[in-house]
Amino acid sequence: MTRIVELMPLVWWGIFGIGLILLVSLLITFLLYRRMKRFESAYISLQTFMSGQQMEGLLSENKQKVRELEKNYAECLARLTPIESKLRTSVGRAELLRFRAFENVGGDLSFAFALLSQEGDGIVLSSIHNRDESRVYAKPVAGGHSPYSLSDEEKEVIANAMNGTKI
Repeated sequence: MTRIVELMPLVWWGIFGIGLILLVSLLITFLLYRRMKRFESAYISLQTFMSGQQMEGLLSENKQKVRELEKNYAECLARLTPIESKLRTSVGRAELLRFRAFENVGGDLSFAFALLSQEGDGIVLSSIHNRDESRVYAKPVAGGHSPYSLSDEEKEVIANAMNGTKI
């Protein structure tokens, strides 16, 4: 009988331990259930964007748009490359300087006019005007310099064109 009495408290301690484990596991299960519900609502809100569309559909649309943009970019690049090379050699800098070549002629009727590319290649035109006649000179320019001798006005107009704003 004493043995049964001794076992009884041990059985009660076992039941108490199992009950405690059951209570803790129920608490953990409840907490995990709440966490899963919050994750599920976050997942649903992530899947259904603000517009209500599915995210997979949006992603596939965006992938298609990016492919189209890449194709358009390649086409534009292919068209722009020759245009840019033509533009570099076309007139991109122009400058005009009017001056009085002779003291006895009224007004600034003489001029120097530079037409240069972005690299400084082109021509400089000069017109010297006096009472009896007017003469026009054209000299080639390469890299901002000419192989022919230049007047001070021609040098100035070339320097202004090189340093000025591009057209």
